[in-house]
Amino acid sequence: MTDSYSLAVKKSAERELRALPKIDLRRVLDRIRGLAQNPHPSGSEKLSGQCHYRVRQGDYRIVYSVDDDHRIITVVKIGHRREVYR
Repeated sequence: MTDSYSLAVKKSAERELRALPKIDLRRVLDRIRGLAQNPHPSGSEKLSGQCHYRVRQGDYRIVYSVDDDHRIITVVKIGHRREVYR
């Protein structure tokens, strides 16, 4: 039995991933994969007024939700820190 979570990525987040510069893409993907092992790593914060969390990776933010009952992490949004919360 594995204790890791499944990963799901919304279509809009997939488009945002494809738009990232290659050098940042690898780091962001590694960070997302790490969420499957630990959905609440140090530095993750719950967004106020929402059921989403965010984690930083360089100048980028990964916004995601955690379903502990079904053990699924859904990546909702990926973007530069200036624009991700708009």
